[in-house]
Amino acid sequence: MSLRKDYQPPRRSNIFANRRRKPIKRYSLIAGIMLLAVAGFALFHDVSSPELEASPAPVEMAAPPLVAKSIPPQPELKELKREVQSGETITALLGDYFSPQEIHELNQRSRKVFPFTKICAGQPYKICISDGDFDSFVYEIDDNEQLIIRKKEDETLMKRVPIVYDVERELVQGVIKTSLFDAVNEIGEDSVLAIALADIFAWDIDFILDLRVGDTFQAMVEKRYREGQLAGYGRVLAAEFVNQKKVYRAFRFEDADGRAGYYDEEGRNVRKAFLKAPLSFTRISSGFTMKRFHPITKTWKAHPAIDYAAPPGTPIKTVGDGTIKRIGYTRGNGNFIEIRHSNGYSTLYLHMKGFARGMKRGKKLSQGQVIGYVGSTGLATGPHLCFRMRLNGKPVNPTKIKVPSSKSVAKSRMQEFNEVAAPFVVLFDETHAREMHANAQIADGVPVLESAQ
Repeated sequence: MSLRKDYQPPRRSNIFANRRRKPIKRYSLIAGIMLLAVAGFALFHDVSSPELEASPAPVEMAAPPLVAKSIPPQPELKELKREVQSGETITALLGDYFSPQEIHELNQRSRKVFPFTKICAGQPYKICISDGDFDSFVYEIDDNEQLIIRKKEDETLMKRVPIVYDVERELVQGVIKTSLFDAVNEIGEDSVLAIALADIFAWDIDFILDLRVGDTFQAMVEKRYREGQLAGYGRVLAAEFVNQKKVYRAFRFEDADGRAGYYDEEGRNVRKAFLKAPLSFTRISSGFTMKRFHPITKTWKAHPAIDYAAPPGTPIKTVGDGTIKRIGYTRGNGNFIEIRHSNGYSTLYLHMKGFARGMKRGKKLSQGQVIGYVGSTGLATGPHLCFRMRLNGKPVNPTKIKVPSSKSVAKSRMQEFNEVAAPFVVLFDETHAREMHANAQIADGVPVLESAQ
């Protein structure tokens, strides 16, 4: 027997293998039959069956809609606009929104910002309410600053801030018929502008004695607006006053220290050592004379003074820098102040109704500072100011003295000053040229309007 035949595997093994495969084939056959049955059922089943009612085409799934974030409701804001009434204090103004202890703490803090004791009657303020709760208090300190008290979470903030204005420049012009006040009001401007112009030219023009019918003025003025409404005047950038045919001009310019002053076309300061009068827009009730019949004592006396008749309470200003030498009351002079100036000059102000706050002996004063108010104390027949001036103890006529100007523009800054003043010089000159042309046309019998057309 060969090895090959001897190596053949036994038949029994093959038979066992075949027997193991037969169950697998049977299971595969059964699974196939079941799949065919399911497919046939699906093919021939009634299509109207609700179980098979579906979209024949694939449906594109849209992205879920975005859910809008909820917007918190806006707070309801309310503004209470009022004016401080006489006698009202910070407690009266804010007592409904702060406890007495909080008011006390605010009062302590205000001393470094703006003392509540300086709140004045007549000044506007507003209180802002948010959803019924206090939000802020805004008080107008003056035309330039506000005091703001605001609640922020658990903290109360206090500060003073500048008022923001919309500023426009405008050229205003007028002609004197009776007074500067009337001329300014006639062109639709406020009396505040008249005072500003009088302050600029007070060293050269006595607005009581010197004005004449036909005098003219013009000024480039800043007008300030808040919320579209006129809210007063800003700076007077340049001004001109023609008094008795003499032209006075003043241009605003700041020195090296940032202090503003007014200078003429040559750079000379229009500010003199003394104002020409301590009052604005009054009449002279009695002039400087060495012999006058006194209306009360009925005797002839020297009157080395000028009496300015004015309504009671009219502010009185010192005519120059100086120091209070005497202040008090006498039977003849009533309430009076004597001020010592430089170069041997002194001035006296008599019959005052009362003194300005802080006036006392030794106090240093600046030119134009209010020292008291017109009254009729002492031997006086009516409200007026008796104004006297002395040089080395001897009476002098205030309207006759000639005093030097203050410092002029520094030579090193003259070019800068000329650049500031030049546009206004041209503007004023052009105005006069048009006036001369108009007057010439009228003189020739040709109506100005017809000539312009």
